[in-house]
Amino acid sequence: MRILGIETSCDETAVAILEDRNVLVNLVHSQLLHQQYGGVVPEFASREHMRIIETLTKAALNQSHITINEIDGVAVTRGPGLMGALLVGLSFAKGLTYASNKPLIGVNHVEGHIMANFLDHPDLKYPFLCLLASGGHSQIVYVKDFHNYQIFGRSIDDAAGEAFDKAARILNLGYPGGPLIDRMAENGNPGFYPFPRAKIKNGVNDFSFSGLKTSILYLVKKEGADWTQRHLHDICASYQEAIVDVLVTNTITVARHENINRLVLAGGVAANSRLRTAFQSEAARYGMEIYFPSMEYCTDNAAMIARAGIELFIRKQFSESNISAIPNLSLISDN
Repeated sequence: MRILGIETSCDETAVAILEDRNVLVNLVHSQLLHQQYGGVVPEFASREHMRIIETLTKAALNQSHITINEIDGVAVTRGPGLMGALLVGLSFAKGLTYASNKPLIGVNHVEGHIMANFLDHPDLKYPFLCLLASGGHSQIVYVKDFHNYQIFGRSIDDAAGEAFDKAARILNLGYPGGPLIDRMAENGNPGFYPFPRAKIKNGVNDFSFSGLKTSILYLVKKEGADWTQRHLHDICASYQEAIVDVLVTNTITVARHENINRLVLAGGVAANSRLRTAFQSEAARYGMEIYFPSMEYCTDNAAMIARAGIELFIRKQFSESNISAIPNLSLISDN
C-alpha cells in the first residue's frame, strides 16, 4: 500500500510518500518569509503553498521512483489550521485524486501528530496517554485506539507553542520562538525568576499560559532593555521551565490517577530539549514507558498525515470529493 500525504495547515508545505507504513520520502518546505513579521501571515502562507506544492509533489514522486498511478490513495490535512492554507492543500489533493481516480482521505492534523510516533516506534501499543503540545494546541489525550480518544486536559487560552512564540517576540528573539528560547535556555538558570505556574481550580488538568505571557511582558517593561539583555539566557531558561513544569506535572498527574503507564509526546513543542529531559526523568521515577517522535516528525510534516491516512485507508474511511476544510476541526467531533 502506498499513500501520498499532503500537509498545508499553517506555514509548512509538506509532501510525503509511505509504503506499508515505511517512509519513502518526506519533504518539507519551510516558509522563512514569516520570520520578518514575527509570526505567520495567513495570506502569505497561502500564496507560498500555491507556489511550491506542485513542485514539491513532483519531487516526492521522483525521489521515490513512483508515479501517481502507483499511489493507492492521497491523504491530506483538512483541519484544524488556517483556512486559506488548508484550502490550497485540499484543493490540490482533490485534483490529484480526480485525475488519477484514487481515493481521497481527509485527515485531522492533530490526529496526524499523534500518529507521528508510529513512524519511529512501529511497535508502540495502545492504549497510551499523549501530551500533544504545539503552536495551536495543548492537550492531554488518552489514546485508546486509532480514532478513539478521551481528552483529560487542554489549554483554556494560549497553547504552549504560542506561549513560546509570544515570549520570543517580547524578547526580540525572532520567530519561531520555541527553538530560539530552547537554545538560549541552554546557558541559563531555570531558577533565576519565579514565573507563575497556573493552577486550574476543581482538580481539572487544563492548561493556562496567558498569565505567564503577561508576567514576562511586565518583567521586561519593569526592568528595561539593558537588564533584559544582560539576563536573557536566564529569563529564557526560567520561562521555559515554567511551561515545561506545567506540561509535565499535569500529564503525570493524569497518568498516575488513571493508572496509565505508557506516555507519548507529540507536536512541535515535543522537540523542546528540556521537555524531553523532564519527561524522561519523571517517567523513570514512576516506572512509566515514554516515547518521543524524532525531531523531523515533531514539527508539521506530511509523513504523519500519510501515516494517519494508512489507518483510514485500511478501514475504508474515504472522503467525498466535496469535503471542506475545517479550521477549528476537533479531535473528537469527527470520529
